[in-house]
Amino acid sequence: MRDSTPSLRGYDGVVCFGGVDWWYHNRGHYDLQMMRELSSTLPVLYVNSVGMRMPSPREGSMFLRRVTRKARSLARGLVRIRDRFHVLSPACLPGGGGEWNAALLAAQVTVAARRAGIRRPLLWVACPAAARAALRIEREGLVFQRTDRFEAFHGVDAERVRDDVARLLQQADLSLYCSRSLHASEVARASAFVDHGIDLRRYALAGESNSEPEELRGIAHPRVGFVGGIDALTFDPELFRSVVAKLPHVQFVLVGGCSLPAGWIDAPNVHALGRRPFERVPEYLAACDALVMPWNRSEWIRACNPIKLKEYLAVGRPIVSTPFDELERYRGLVHVATDADEFVEELLGALDGEHDPRPGRRKLAGQGWNHKAREVVTELARLGVSPVVKERVA
Repeated sequence: MRDSTPSLRGYDGVVCFGGVDWWYHNRGHYDLQMMRELSSTLPVLYVNSVGMRMPSPREGSMFLRRVTRKARSLARGLVRIRDRFHVLSPACLPGGGGEWNAALLAAQVTVAARRAGIRRPLLWVACPAAARAALRIEREGLVFQRTDRFEAFHGVDAERVRDDVARLLQQADLSLYCSRSLHASEVARASAFVDHGIDLRRYALAGESNSEPEELRGIAHPRVGFVGGIDALTFDPELFRSVVAKLPHVQFVLVGGCSLPAGWIDAPNVHALGRRPFERVPEYLAACDALVMPWNRSEWIRACNPIKLKEYLAVGRPIVSTPFDELERYRGLVHVATDADEFVEELLGALDGEHDPRPGRRKLAGQGWNHKAREVVTELARLGVSPVVKERVA
């Protein structure tokens, strides 16, 4: 933390270099939820992710999907989503590119910010590939969202990402962490642990409701659910296939986009539904008897803190997960398994036993996204960076 008293600076809006694309990603992500809260009192410009790496034709059909959806996003340009919230799809090369690419991105963002009513921005960087562009922009403050170990992302230029991360840690007024182990392992100019928020009431109400999505009514119980992206970076397909094969009487429901090769699983008790609107996530979770997180054992996962953990706890179903560091804070609330046999054993125990959702929900009390946004605004103000509005974040 800084030793000297900082000079006061005031920002009139927030420009966020996002980690995902507004138009085709789950809108429950940390950066999008934080921007939603901050836009209650300030103009926000959300810049769709510039991408951590260049897509490759070796990805097969996924390559075409990535290119097509990014082209559709780019065609939208700058869009006003609602009062005080704009989204920009900038033209630039994925992975950061050279200095000319950074200059082009910075120029587009500066113009879009002015159109959104922002002249003295607080910059928020959730994607390190945007670091060089962000550092070119005149600003009143800089936040680095260090919520993942980005250099462990598959296919990236790890050396470049580490360099971009180091620049951001050194120059950001505040670096935000969701993983305590990652936070403890790094030195930043100023940092804080502010993990994900949760709309506890909405998820809890869904968990107590007897309604369910119509498309699930023909799927027998017991049902085990997973909601989220299914990809090689996080998901362990081999583990999942093994668990599915050992439990033919259990129906597995997968909700979310999948970037694994076509035909990665072919089992009659697996129901892959694809993407569903973020607003409907609680009802899909609540329609299951248990929820799982079958993660791989990568460095990315070790340093993660998935938002779905809080969503699972809030909806009130038993949870089985492979281990990651942040689970230590939820000891006794999650069944943890290190291999397929343990996963099966823990899952059967979860399905057969009585589950009390109240301890999990108590753990989440006071952790709404509004509280998380207030933590960040308060910490920035302590460091001398404050919004130039009279209203406070609710």
